[in-house]
Amino acid sequence: MELMRHSSSFLLPTIPTGGGSSTTYALVILNHHLPKFTPLLWKHAQLRLCADGGANRLYDEMPQLICSEDALDVRRRYKPDVIKGDMDSIRSEVLDFYTTLGTKVVDESHDQDTTDLHKCVSYIRDFTTDLDKSNLCILVAGALGGRFDHESGNLNVLYNFSTTRIILISDDCLIHLLPKTHRHEIYIQSSVEGPHCGLIPIGMPSKRTTTTGLQWDLTDTEMKFGGLISTSNIVEGEKVTVQSDSDLLWTISIKKL
Repeated sequence: MELMRHSSSFLLPTIPTGGGSSTTYALVILNHHLPKFTPLLWKHAQLRLCADGGANRLYDEMPQLICSEDALDVRRRYKPDVIKGDMDSIRSEVLDFYTTLGTKVVDESHDQDTTDLHKCVSYIRDFTTDLDKSNLCILVAGALGGRFDHESGNLNVLYNFSTTRIILISDDCLIHLLPKTHRHEIYIQSSVEGPHCGLIPIGMPSKRTTTTGLQWDLTDTEMKFGGLISTSNIVEGEKVTVQSDSDLLWTISIKKL
């Protein structure tokens, strides 16, 4: 079984350079409270999208995160490359502001069957030929908190695009998918994340999951809703390994950066 490696190095001020191929980051901003470290995610990203009303959040909240600078200067500097969605949430003055600065607007109001995040991920995967898809990682800010149906829709996108690395991020934690097609090594950035973590079998039960590197490791353990799921676990070292017969969600707490 092929190995997949994971790291939250995008939470570090400077991403370490290793001997392997570098990760290409894209950032999607959703219409929910932006994490305090959004400017850091922006710095690491090569492509930045707002999902519909996420443009309102960028316009309103980015100046609050960089309050030492003039708000208009911040808004001009943090200009998204693309705004995409059904365009039912973005305010007209925000749309006009970014359009004037040259942001591309993709109106998908004809498509009411997919979420705005789904639309943005599709755009990144299918229409950004300059990105190396094999090393692509999509960071999603404002993906957690608020309405549970919105959160569920965002989690569903992880399964819709299970071959693409997508990480849902809030101030408190991050979530991403561990596909059953791979065994996984998760390298813990202990200065910015942990120790609390969890492995959640959403979609179908896991008959056998085995881990190392956790305070309460699993050994061919069955997990399912209505039975055991691994919540409030603790990472104990610099690496966690996971192998399962089912897709799992990995979540880990983020320290107050």
